[in-house]
Amino acid sequence: MATERYNPRASEPRWQKAWEAAKLFETRNDDPRPKYYVLEMFPYPSGRIHMGHVRNYTMGDVVARWRRAMGHNVLHPMGWDAFGLPAENAARDNKVNPRDWTYKNIETMKGQLKTMGLSLDWAREIATCDASYYKHQQKMFLDFWKSGLVERKSAKVNWDPVDMTVLANEQVIDGRGWRSGAPVEQRDLTQWFFKITSMSQDLLDSLNSLERWPDKVKLMQANWIGRSEGLLIRWKLDEGTAPAGESELEVYTTRPDTIFGASFMAIAADHPLARKVAEGNPELAAFAEDIRHRGTSAAELETAEKRGFDTGIRVVHPFDPEWTLPVYVANFVLMDYGTGAIFGCPAHDQRDLDFANKYGLPVRPVVLPDGGDREGFQVTDLAFTDDGAMINSRFLDGMRFREAFDAVADRLEAVSVGNRPQAERKVQFRLRDWLISRQRYWGCPIPVIHCDDCGAVPVPDSALPVELPTDVSFDKPGNPLDHHPTWKHADCPKCGKPARRDTDTMDTFVDSSWYFARFTDPWNTQAPTTLEYVDGRKGWLPVNQYIGGIEHAILHLLYSRFFARAMKETGHLNEVKEPFEGLFTQGMVVHETYKGPNGWVTPAEVKVEDFDGSRKAFLLAGGAPVEIGPIEKMSKSKKNVVDPDDIIGSYGADTARWFMLSDSPPERDVIWTEAGVEGAHRFVQRVWRLVSEAEPAVAGVTPAVGEAGAAAELSRGAHKVLKAVGEDIGRLHFNKAVARIYELTNLLSPQVAEIVAGRRDGGLDAAVRQGLEFLVAMIAPMMPHLAEECWVALGGEGLVAERPWPAFDPALTVDNEFTYPVQINGKKRGDLTIARDADQATVEKAVLELDVVQKALDGKPPRKVIVVPQRIVNVVA
Repeated sequence: MATERYNPRASEPRWQKAWEAAKLFETRNDDPRPKYYVLEMFPYPSGRIHMGHVRNYTMGDVVARWRRAMGHNVLHPMGWDAFGLPAENAARDNKVNPRDWTYKNIETMKGQLKTMGLSLDWAREIATCDASYYKHQQKMFLDFWKSGLVERKSAKVNWDPVDMTVLANEQVIDGRGWRSGAPVEQRDLTQWFFKITSMSQDLLDSLNSLERWPDKVKLMQANWIGRSEGLLIRWKLDEGTAPAGESELEVYTTRPDTIFGASFMAIAADHPLARKVAEGNPELAAFAEDIRHRGTSAAELETAEKRGFDTGIRVVHPFDPEWTLPVYVANFVLMDYGTGAIFGCPAHDQRDLDFANKYGLPVRPVVLPDGGDREGFQVTDLAFTDDGAMINSRFLDGMRFREAFDAVADRLEAVSVGNRPQAERKVQFRLRDWLISRQRYWGCPIPVIHCDDCGAVPVPDSALPVELPTDVSFDKPGNPLDHHPTWKHADCPKCGKPARRDTDTMDTFVDSSWYFARFTDPWNTQAPTTLEYVDGRKGWLPVNQYIGGIEHAILHLLYSRFFARAMKETGHLNEVKEPFEGLFTQGMVVHETYKGPNGWVTPAEVKVEDFDGSRKAFLLAGGAPVEIGPIEKMSKSKKNVVDPDDIIGSYGADTARWFMLSDSPPERDVIWTEAGVEGAHRFVQRVWRLVSEAEPAVAGVTPAVGEAGAAAELSRGAHKVLKAVGEDIGRLHFNKAVARIYELTNLLSPQVAEIVAGRRDGGLDAAVRQGLEFLVAMIAPMMPHLAEECWVALGGEGLVAERPWPAFDPALTVDNEFTYPVQINGKKRGDLTIARDADQATVEKAVLELDVVQKALDGKPPRKVIVVPQRIVNVVA
């Protein structure tokens, strides 16, 4: 009888309803089983899920389902990172309320995620834009403030004149706002900051404890924190050139060894010295103002043309009172870094060299490459930045970096400038305090009231949450909260006089920096979460396995690490300091790009065919030729996107899940191809066909290990695969697990044919039955709907999603044979396969009977046979 094809469109919704009805994935906090918390980075509700979501959430779901089967009480929640500018822009463009736009998108995307068959605890669903969530965020803000972790201060910020909001440096791309594309300006504004710098050293040191984080992510964070050991040097100003009241310029440097290569000083446009000179110099004032309208990102500063303005001030070299250097205002120096001043050593810093060459300043090499010619060594267009010996540096000549560093430091520390030493050793960090103020509506309100008499006053806990008004208008530029007629007016909680609410909202990175804690107890109305380790009972944190994109390696993860520490310091967490025990960063989903006569076109509009080994593409509508472009990350701009709904509608969720897991290692990019998806779908049908064909022959058969012959071989193979797949999933080696499942399917196929034909020697039917049950269990985390359908076909009871992971027999997973590499006089000449437990005499005898050994000995006895058990054999002729 022909086997009907597996129909995912009928099967998958049925099993999703069954799981939901049984509440299988709703997690109880008081469950006595060992806890396991798996979390994928939650999505922004943009309106549609994309293939990156499919890959990310499939990986997390495999881990969650496998851990449940292994006997854990698994927490696998989902929520929405729901505040942000896109909703505000949509509100302005489409004349809708941001809340309505956001919740409509959440409803759509939730439905899409449910079609994937994810084992999520939807009872814990949160949205960061919900007042029940940000109420606790506001309380934590106030607690952080009380404990000294929040500060309000004036600072220079990146200002987007179109979106009319502050941008972080990372949101400035090539000098323009990341969303508006407008040239960014620099402004001085009074802003709220989280004092993440107070934890710089701990954030850096604790990276060593994160053993299950990728090394590349830890390195990126270490570089971002940027600890450096340097010297703060006070350069005397030349009295004849210094403005009134100014006598010195402080410079922090990590390379004091190059001090004899200095040829200029550069200060930021906002340095106090620059501002003082600009008061009487209109040209300098105009130059500084122009700089303030340029980008401040690291990339912008590195790539922009180096520009400077000679202030006329000169500084005196610390080791030579006759040597003075010019002081420039330069566009590549910022007040936010170091002291806002540097000394330029052009020969050994490319940025300084570009500047010196432009303004005709001296270039004096002071570090000689190893093996270089001291007399002939010059630097012209390319700075020498490697290590070497000091030259042209008086008392430093011949020294290496460390010795020269200490020599400069020792001498200058012994000299006084005013009442202080001329230099002092200092540790600095690149990390800056976290600016959280944003001038926009759709964000968490900052719970502060500003009073003319009392200053900044915290909103009382009893008045939280401070909710956003719903009647807002986006007709005027700027922050709607600022020009709302009533919302910003409030009485001062301290004196009762009329006052004003803070109209800034929090950076959305704040929302996503503690959501992992909220999931552990989203019903708690009194606190953000339930304290860990209360009454000796272990809580959910830290997250055992966190999964998300490498693009969040720095900011999101660093801010979350800060938040965990701040929550602990303010009593919102107990023992936990690091939020994520294990981190996995998956690769992107990529696809070919296609360009038709009128621009980019989607894969759904294109037909690709092979013509004598070359691939050509045409538009499905009209047949016009299409240019096949490079493989790139799926993006709306180049239209190389595949809609998950189309794939699930055509092939089913299990096919999409299987393809995402099987095509490449999970940390690498996966190339989406129609052929790959069709291959995954063929395997779905193959598994279903295998189970369906075997079902009549194994119905009522008790699964057991095969006794002899093919049955025993099948059992050994099935138990080995079962063991390996569990280990692979535990290590997140999903593609390896997939390969082993293919292997088991290949082992089962011929044996199913045998039992269908009536041959059952050695308990083959029982071995096949066990192998099929193993197969169903192993595909269940990856293709859960198919697994349930197969289990029913086999006559199994209950739901596969509730069944434990099968136990393998360790004795069957050990190979009975071992292959020895055979060396003759130290060079490998062959192999010997023999029983693993063969004694040394048996191994020696078998080796000497090998043709290759007999030929080498030429009838003579060996001088020696060395057997290293289960390692190697060496015959000395």
